[in-house]
Amino acid sequence: MDDGQDSVEIGENKFVSKSALLSHLKTYNLYYEGQSLRLRHREEEGELIVEGLLNIFWGLRRPIRLQMQDDKERIRPPPSSTSWHSGCNLGAQSKEGSQQSPPSIEVTGAEDQSKESPVKEEGEPASGEGEEDSPQLLRTKSDAGVLRRGTRRSPSDQRRIRRHRFSINGHYYNHKTAVFTPAYGSVTNVRINSCMTTAQVLRVLFSKFKIENSPDDFALYLVHTSGERVKLKRADHPLAVRVLQGPCEQVCKVFLMEQDLGEEVTYDVAQYIKFEMPLLQSFIIKLKEEEDREVQKLMKRYKYLRSIIEKQLQCLTEGSTFM
Repeated sequence: MDDGQDSVEIGENKFVSKSALLSHLKTYNLYYEGQSLRLRHREEEGELIVEGLLNIFWGLRRPIRLQMQDDKERIRPPPSSTSWHSGCNLGAQSKEGSQQSPPSIEVTGAEDQSKESPVKEEGEPASGEGEEDSPQLLRTKSDAGVLRRGTRRSPSDQRRIRRHRFSINGHYYNHKTAVFTPAYGSVTNVRINSCMTTAQVLRVLFSKFKIENSPDDFALYLVHTSGERVKLKRADHPLAVRVLQGPCEQVCKVFLMEQDLGEEVTYDVAQYIKFEMPLLQSFIIKLKEEEDREVQKLMKRYKYLRSIIEKQLQCLTEGSTFM
């Protein structure tokens, strides 16, 4: 193709025409009409750039670890004079925080977390505003850790606890439950553009949730409803690939999985995955019978060729003796 003027790079030595990508993008945005997953596009120096939110589903089989605290702690602005005596000023917080240790945190399953709206950091938009969803990692039931069932706290006590316990991008940090496996199939999103590679998208995702694990140990997969699973290469561009795959997540989803545990499943294999075991076993029997027939054919053919060669050798031997 050209030097990029009429094409868009979607991976290493892989390009698609601008017109094709824009056509798919139009369909994509029609599907998400009025939703935050609609994508924008622009051109810079002749290069087409698509940007917006990409949904990524958690498909991890091993636990991950969260950081102890944010890299950049945010400082709240000084309160007004009316709230000076309420005990919520910055000085009082730091003094009280230095005297008290962070209280323990209740950890619930994924279904319980959905009932409570997560606490957001200042500056983060609410999900109702059509912006990026607040980052939260839904836990599996096995990761529930220590579930405390004490007396019910008053609203004022709950507000005081929320001010003084650690919160990482909406996730309450607890050193006892910092290592856990996100609930399989739960979804999050990251704001990226079509120029970003798989490696860059993974770094953005891990930075968003303050995950200590190395992004190099993980990979993104396209998982189809048919069972087909394709691993995105480190140089692929996930957002562009997502647009080309189509918007419907009932057909195809982007999953985060471990590098060494995820495996690709081709379409030829995937078409058999949905069948029941008795039917699959009958397929195996038929294939074995066909294999045996092919083996018998080959054996007969080579046996026939061997007999001809032996006869020719015998004729040559007898002719040499007569001479």
